[in-house]
Amino acid sequence: MGGGRWRRLLSGVWRSIAVWAVSTVTMLVLAGVLPDFQLESSNGDSATRIAVTAGVGAAVFGLLSSLVWPLLVRALLLVPALVLGLLVFFLNGSLLLIALRINPSGQGEAAPETAVVVAAVMSAVASATGGALAVRDDDAYRRRLYRLADRRRRRGDGRAWPSTPGAVFLQLDGVGHDVLREAVGKGLMPTVAQWLDGSGAGGCPTHRLTPWRTDWSSQTGASQLGILHGSNHDVPAFRWYEKDTHEVMVCNRPSSAAELQRRAIEYTGDGGLLTVDGASRGNLFSGGADQLALVLSMAARRGRENRSRAGYFAYFIDPANAVRTAMSFVAEVLREMGQSTGARMKKRRPRVKRGGLYPFVRAFATVVERDVVVAAVIGDMLAGRNAVYADLVAYDEVAHHSGPRSRDAEKVLERLDRSLALVAKVAEHAPRPYRIVVLSDHGQSPGETFLTRYGLSLGNLVRAGCGLPVPRKAQRTHSGTEARAAVRAALRRPVEERGERHRPSRRSEPIVLASGNLGLVSFPDVPHRMSREEIDRRHPALLSTLANHPGVGFVLVRSEEYGGLVLGANGAEVPVDKLDDARPGPLADFGPGAADAVRRTHSFPHVADIMVNSSYDPKEGEVLAFEEQIGSHGGLGGAQARPFLLSPVALSAPVEDDADLVGAEQVHRVLRRWLRECDGPQVPLAAPADERAA
Repeated sequence: MGGGRWRRLLSGVWRSIAVWAVSTVTMLVLAGVLPDFQLESSNGDSATRIAVTAGVGAAVFGLLSSLVWPLLVRALLLVPALVLGLLVFFLNGSLLLIALRINPSGQGEAAPETAVVVAAVMSAVASATGGALAVRDDDAYRRRLYRLADRRRRRGDGRAWPSTPGAVFLQLDGVGHDVLREAVGKGLMPTVAQWLDGSGAGGCPTHRLTPWRTDWSSQTGASQLGILHGSNHDVPAFRWYEKDTHEVMVCNRPSSAAELQRRAIEYTGDGGLLTVDGASRGNLFSGGADQLALVLSMAARRGRENRSRAGYFAYFIDPANAVRTAMSFVAEVLREMGQSTGARMKKRRPRVKRGGLYPFVRAFATVVERDVVVAAVIGDMLAGRNAVYADLVAYDEVAHHSGPRSRDAEKVLERLDRSLALVAKVAEHAPRPYRIVVLSDHGQSPGETFLTRYGLSLGNLVRAGCGLPVPRKAQRTHSGTEARAAVRAALRRPVEERGERHRPSRRSEPIVLASGNLGLVSFPDVPHRMSREEIDRRHPALLSTLANHPGVGFVLVRSEEYGGLVLGANGAEVPVDKLDDARPGPLADFGPGAADAVRRTHSFPHVADIMVNSSYDPKEGEVLAFEEQIGSHGGLGGAQARPFLLSPVALSAPVEDDADLVGAEQVHRVLRRWLRECDGPQVPLAAPADERAA
């Protein structure tokens, strides 16, 4: 064995001894502080015997954590992730009780609830000690990373690591271009600031910031499908009703995500952006990657090839990781409860309800999902993979309920920046160079909800416009009264308070779905997309009620005479073929590109009978969400349609200086071009047969 190997072996032994010593001291301190945790017999023992008991207990606990914990985590992959976070404490405490029971001294004893606390503290201290010792020695840190890389890659053919760069694409879900710039200006994201202004060690900017414009459906399903698979054709919203299958498609439903991915693959003819040695982490879609973790489109599958939960196992196999994440999970739940209570006591407006399961959902998105995905990305880099795409959803989840520019959301941006710094640090030690690209799939637009502003939901407004019964509370609102008056005028006869007259059969009642500030109205009993003329014959007051409502910006319908037709207030009607930026009609407030986005969506096979976009206030940048969100996205209006692309200057510019980057499909083409620049020609690979199958 060479001198280098001996030094590495001795370094590892010394670190293990140091971690054991610190764990022993921690156990002694906890035994002195906690009344239900003892390391001596009831008759008392000498200090030496107590120290030996603590040392043996710490060693046994560490050994059990190394040997038994991976088996427990693998068994717990069948447990929902939210439950897993709570079980971590119980299982770790159980391991400590076992360690005390089999301790040769036989003196250790702890109450079950105390064992949970002791085990959590010991795991956290041991993890911090081991990490600190490794990081203090740069050479040891680098060697540790290389050992991890060799272990993960498991190359048995003796091939050298690639010398060409790989690519890491990190998606900060929901972070708009302007929000990112403001966060950098406030000092919330120092890592991004260093990349942009060159304040780091190199002294020159390493990245450029480019805004891009989403499609009409400004949400993760449409954007990420287009970015990863090159097509988001026929994705009109986050959720929509398909008349041919009588199904409601929802982008974050596993079965829907799998079907959307299949359609995109069939449409483009190739497997996606990540087909060449790629990894997909925390995404809705696979992108054609063979390395998958927390990918929703694969979650509905069963069998050995389904590794959608592999990321959990790879992360939680380390008990220190499990405890640290579980503790952070609990802290985030408490933080959300405190912030929600504070907002309610201060009577902040706008505000939505944040009770129920939401604190746990937020904690999962901001802690568990972030930790698991970042760890998976680090593993991919250490393994030298060619392309990695990962989605960090933390900001999007918090901004929906707290607001895009709230202090709650800013705190999340700070933590995301630390994750970027960690990935960048690991890239310095990876076995090949990496280009780190950061991007977002959409932004968020602030504003109160449609329900808060007008006292009734979009669904009840549609029902009132159809002459259908609505809740008494909605009837009394100004909007409900106007809608019912419009029905009476259109029918030239009274509509009774309870809707006894002019009540269509239940089968003909509309399905109203919301995707942020985009609403979709479909009539399920009509097998085709209804025309404006058909809708007017059935419900003469509906379209005018919607188009003239102050909370509605514009309405899109099909016309037998004009094709697509955009309706606005005061009788405005413009065919989509005649809309452009010079003659925007009802789209004037929605900015450049709105006409093209509406025209494209109108061509989709599964567009709704009526597409409703909420009003937009250009001065305040606010929209009215049809869902219970004060930061929303899904339609046109404001920052939601203006995400960003943060790319290394070593790569070619996304677009020419005077050109705009428009649509997720164009972003896909840019990322594919960068992969060619990194690692030579990327031949799109055909998707596996099962992904092409219906």
